Amino acid sequence: MADYSETPAWIALFIGLYSLAAGVGELRAPGMWARMVEDIERSPATLFLTGLFCLSLGAAIYLVSPWREGDWLSVVISVIGGLMVAEGMLLLAAGERFMGIWKSLIGKRMRVWAGLSALLGAAFIFVALSRLQTI
Repeated sequence: MADYSETPAWIALFIGLYSLAAGVGELRAPGMWARMVEDIERSPATLFLTGLFCLSLGAAIYLVSPWREGDWLSVVISVIGGLMVAEGMLLLAAGERFMGIWKSLIGKRMRVWAGLSALLGAAFIFVALSRLQTI
């Protein structure tokens, strides 16, 4: 069982694994993210469930990650949780508009975003494993 003080590192590890896998998945099969966004846009139920999922997961991350001012990783993880809550609220309140903004930001630069996602994921994994003293 993980020590409570290691919670931000464990969350960073799983965020890193998710981000790395998502980035590699888009690089391996270009257009997957665009199709996923189109699917979410097409279905009000999927849009609602996506918003609910973002809100719930963000709240859980925010609540279990202690905010320790001297610990930059705990602050970053808490901010990520808060941003996920905000994203979930936007999806629930104005999903169509939010998805339109998201599509315009990503646009034709999916490979760039996928590469950044993979790099960010690798960085989170490295930071987490360093903090957990496994490397």
